[in-house]
Amino acid sequence: MGGLKEQLARPYAWWVHRKNQKWKSRAAEVQHEWLLKLCSTAADTRFGKDHHLKDVRTPADFAQAVPLRDYEKLRAYVDRMVDGEPDVLWPGRPLYYAKTSGTTSGAKYIPISRDSMPFHISAAKDALLEYAYHSNNYDFVGGKLIFLQGSPEMSPTRDVQTGRLSGIVAHYVPSYLQSNRLPSWETNCIEDWEQKLRAIVQETRSQDMRLISGIPPWVQMYFEYLLEDTGMPDIQSLFPRFSLFVTGGVNYQPYRASIDRLVGKKIDMLETYPASEGFIAYDDSSGEEGLLLLADQGIFYEFIPLEEVHSENPTRLPLSDVQTGVRYAIAMSTNAGLWSYLIGDTVEFVRTSPFRLKVTGRVAHYISAFGEHVIGSEVEAAMKEACAQSGAVPVEFTVAPQVAPESGPPHHEWFVAFEQTPDDLLSFGQHLDKALSDKNSYYADLIEGKVLGPCVIREVPRDAFATYMKSIGKLGGQNKLPRLSNDRKIADALSKMLN
Repeated sequence: MGGLKEQLARPYAWWVHRKNQKWKSRAAEVQHEWLLKLCSTAADTRFGKDHHLKDVRTPADFAQAVPLRDYEKLRAYVDRMVDGEPDVLWPGRPLYYAKTSGTTSGAKYIPISRDSMPFHISAAKDALLEYAYHSNNYDFVGGKLIFLQGSPEMSPTRDVQTGRLSGIVAHYVPSYLQSNRLPSWETNCIEDWEQKLRAIVQETRSQDMRLISGIPPWVQMYFEYLLEDTGMPDIQSLFPRFSLFVTGGVNYQPYRASIDRLVGKKIDMLETYPASEGFIAYDDSSGEEGLLLLADQGIFYEFIPLEEVHSENPTRLPLSDVQTGVRYAIAMSTNAGLWSYLIGDTVEFVRTSPFRLKVTGRVAHYISAFGEHVIGSEVEAAMKEACAQSGAVPVEFTVAPQVAPESGPPHHEWFVAFEQTPDDLLSFGQHLDKALSDKNSYYADLIEGKVLGPCVIREVPRDAFATYMKSIGKLGGQNKLPRLSNDRKIADALSKMLN
């Protein structure tokens, strides 16, 4: 029969499933309702007046009134809000700021409002309950739940508490699960990741752990530390009732074999698609491909065909007009005050009844195999600084993740053709890591926490890049080699040309 929590979870999961079935069948209509509600609520804000939100009746009206924006283009409004002005993007002041790594702007302050915060929480809860409903696995509710996440400690920005989203969400674990939750608050507040992970191992090694949530490289590192500390052959020997791994934000596939090996068996995996801007989708465990787009979560979505995203007047499609098999950039208008906000992700719908999608990448080239969100301008600036320090002169370069090296920890691998080679490649790599860490806080955290090892420099012949471009029929013209990739297609080809 299970314990009391498991018994109570069954009718709750049934209720959540029924609730979601109601909006899933009319998701496009629900999206239009949210558009009108958002515009009506924000009509008297500074942004609302500037863009005549009170006159919006249709998605076409909205597209006419509100241009697409990234953080830089919205920053003038955000800065006023951060300076303490009320009623700028959304009525009142934000409840929190989720602080994230920026691109050209340094840190970004993503508003979370009293209206939006409940949806961050309910979406995560619904994902777990939908999984339980479909799998009939309620056992995890009665055991320990381990969340590998950022520190819950926050600091004020003016009078608004500011922190990382995972740390903010940690304040909202329901009281009936507090006794299940690990690590402890004190351990969760440890800033040094390696020290924190060692402390988590000590707190959890003898517990009845049944669920773990975290991004794959952190969980992999945690498992390795556990086995090293306990001497057990695999995780299932240590935690025999471990049944569910919850993850999101990083492609799980490169880690699947390693995680399964460490666990000692295949484990159920629940994939989610959360973002600081809002909780976008999750695997509702229906057995179908893709993630269920959450159309009833205080967000109005627009989808821009990827090839048009940088054009003067791109097509902007509401949910009702999307098609399967097309790559779209995704824009969000939220009940925290983001408006037609391009989050940088690209998605592709695999079904439209209900609306299910998969994340296909980023609008720009990037590396985020470990959750670092490194972009092209950051690696270019890091290379420039490292060359200034060392006197090196590069001809061409590209960067790729090395998720499973033959020895040592995962790392970034830089393939560089030099006009003038630095005297010491190891020192040159240290300069690169320092410069990139200064520009990207996620990368800095991963390096400092030893989730990532130091970058590795591979010197390739000067003609290696031209040879590669010729081999794929893209030598010359306007074809450009990506400065970085989130896979190893280019890296593996270049590895064959190493000096």
